[in-house]
Amino acid sequence: MIYNPLDKNYKSIIGAVPSDKKIKFRVKDYFDSVIFVVRKEDEEVRYYNMNKAYDYFEIELSFAIGLYFYYFIVDENKFISLNSQYFGEVSDAISVFQLSVYDKDYSVPSWLKGGIIYQIFPDRFYSSNNDKVLPNNKVLHTNLNDTPIYKPNEKGEVLNNDFFGGDLQGIIQKLDYLVDFGVTAIYLNPIFKAYSNHRYDTGDYMTVDPLLGTEEDLVELINKADEVGIKIILDGVFNHTGCDSIYFNKYDNYDSVGAYQNANSPYRYWFDFIKYPKVYNSWWGIKTLPAVNKGKKSPFIDFICNENGVLERYTKLGIGGWRLDVVDELPAHFVERIRKAVKKCNKDAIIIGEVWEDASNKISYGNRRKYFLGDELDSVMNYPLKEAILNFVLEKDAKKLSLTIKQLIDHYPKDVLNSTMNLLATHDTYRLLSAVSGVNTIGKTKEQMESLFLTKDIMVDAIINLKVATLLQFTLLGVPSIYYGDEIGMQGYVDPLNRRYFSWNNINEDISNWYKKLASIRRRYSAFENGEYQEVYVNGGKFIYKIFNKESEILIGINISKTPFKISFDGQMTELIGDKVVENIYEFLPQSFCVFVKNS
Repeated sequence: MIYNPLDKNYKSIIGAVPSDKKIKFRVKDYFDSVIFVVRKEDEEVRYYNMNKAYDYFEIELSFAIGLYFYYFIVDENKFISLNSQYFGEVSDAISVFQLSVYDKDYSVPSWLKGGIIYQIFPDRFYSSNNDKVLPNNKVLHTNLNDTPIYKPNEKGEVLNNDFFGGDLQGIIQKLDYLVDFGVTAIYLNPIFKAYSNHRYDTGDYMTVDPLLGTEEDLVELINKADEVGIKIILDGVFNHTGCDSIYFNKYDNYDSVGAYQNANSPYRYWFDFIKYPKVYNSWWGIKTLPAVNKGKKSPFIDFICNENGVLERYTKLGIGGWRLDVVDELPAHFVERIRKAVKKCNKDAIIIGEVWEDASNKISYGNRRKYFLGDELDSVMNYPLKEAILNFVLEKDAKKLSLTIKQLIDHYPKDVLNSTMNLLATHDTYRLLSAVSGVNTIGKTKEQMESLFLTKDIMVDAIINLKVATLLQFTLLGVPSIYYGDEIGMQGYVDPLNRRYFSWNNINEDISNWYKKLASIRRRYSAFENGEYQEVYVNGGKFIYKIFNKESEILIGINISKTPFKISFDGQMTELIGDKVVENIYEFLPQSFCVFVKNS
C-alpha cells in the first residue's frame, strides 16, 4: 500500500475534516520525490512538495470549507492512483481522492446515534377505532387483508383515496411493541391533512389529518413516546403541495381563495403558472402535485420557515426532527433556512434528507450540493448502503459492499456517518423479504405482482438472505431503519403492494425474534454509537469486519458462499459455514454466519 485515506498512518483524520484543522498526508517512501496536488471545486489546482520523513513523504495542511479532490505526483511524472476507484471520482486525472471540509462549528445531534429507527406509513400500521366514517370521496377498507387499490378508475385515474384506518392513537397503543424491538425513533410518513392515503399531496400544513387524529393526539404521541425513549420524526414535504389544498384549491373543497381559482389569491405566487390557471409546474409532471415557487423571495419559504411557521409550530411540540422529502429538489438557500428555523427551536432536532446517492458530492439540477458542510443537513437516508447490502446477499460477492462502505467513510463527516438512516426498504421500494428473495419481477405487471408471494422453498433462502442483510444493517456504521412490517416478514413489491396494512395476525416469529436479537446486541455495545470500522477480510461471499471503540470490540463474520472458511479467534479455530453451533463464541447466528464479541 502506497497511500490509504482510511488509515491514519496515511491521512491523520479519516473521512471529512473540519475547517482550519491541520491534516497530515503521508505517502510511502518508494520514490525520489512526491508532490501533493489538490483542487478545490471551481478553483485552480495547487501543488505542494511533500517532505521526506523516515519511511514516508508527508505534508501537513489545513483547508477552508468546501469540496476538494487530490492526488499525488511521484518522480515528477507518475500519478498515484492505487485504489482510487474505492474512494473518489475517476473521470479525470485530478479527481482521484475526495476531501470534504465542513465548518468547524458544524455539529450533529447525538441522540440518534446507536439507536434504531422505525418507519410507519400512518394509515397502514394500527387503527384504534374501527368505526371511522370517511368523506364520500374516500373509501374505507372493511377487510384489513385487502390489497390497497392500485387499478385506475373508469377515467384512467389512480386516486390513492382508499384507507385502512391507521391513526396516531393506534401508534400510541403499540409503543410497547416498538420498545421490544429497541426502537428509539419513529419516522412518520406525512401526517398533515391531505386528500390521498400517502399524504404527500399536502392540503393544509397547519392541520393534522382528521383521519389520523388531532394535534392533541400528536402531542400525546410525542409525550408518551418520549417516556419510553422514542423520538418522533415528521416528514417535511416542502417541494410541492396538493392541488386539492387550501393553497391551490383546484376543486373548491376548501374555504379559501386558492391560487388556481383566482389570480389575486394570496397564494398566487406560491406556484409557477405557465399558462394561468390550467398549465402549471408540478412534481414530475403529476398535476395533482403542483410544485411550489422556491426562489429566495418565495412567500412559501417564509410560510414554512418564518416565526410561527410550519417548522416552528411542530418542532416546538417536541418532535425529534424532520425528514425532508426530495431534498435534492429544494435549493440550497431553502435548506439553509429550514436548518436555521429548526435549530432555533431545538438545536438537538435532527434534519434528515432524502438522498438516493452519495450525498457528499451529489450534483442536482446542475448544482453541487453542500449537505454536510455545516449549513444544511445532519443526516441522509443511506440508499447507497442499501443497494450494496442487497447486491451482496443476492450476488454473493462482497466487492461492491466493501467499496461502498469505504466511500462513505472517506466522504462523510464521522458524526454524520454514525447518524445515517440505514434502510433496507421504504414506502418507495420493495419490501425487504421480497427484495432478497431473488424472485425476478422484470416485465411483470402490477396485477401479476399483487399475487406474487414466496413459496415455501423460496422462503427458506429468502429468510437467510434477510438475516444476513439485517445483520449488516444493524452492525455497520449508522442507524438501522426498519420499514413497518419488515420485522414480521411482510411481502410486497411496487407501490402500493409494499404498503399493505400491518399483518398483526400473521407474524413470522423466526424473523421477528431475529430482529429482537439484533436489537439486543446493538443495545449492549457502545461501539454501535460511536465506533470505528475496520475491514478484516473480503473474498466473494465471505466478509469479515470489526466495529470497535475503547469499551467494546465486535467482530462480524459472514460467509454466504458454499465454501467453508476458518478464522482464528482467541486461539481457537471456528467454522463460519453451515448450521454448526460453536461453543466458544459469544452469539451464534444460524445459517452460515456468526458474530463474535470481545470486551477490551
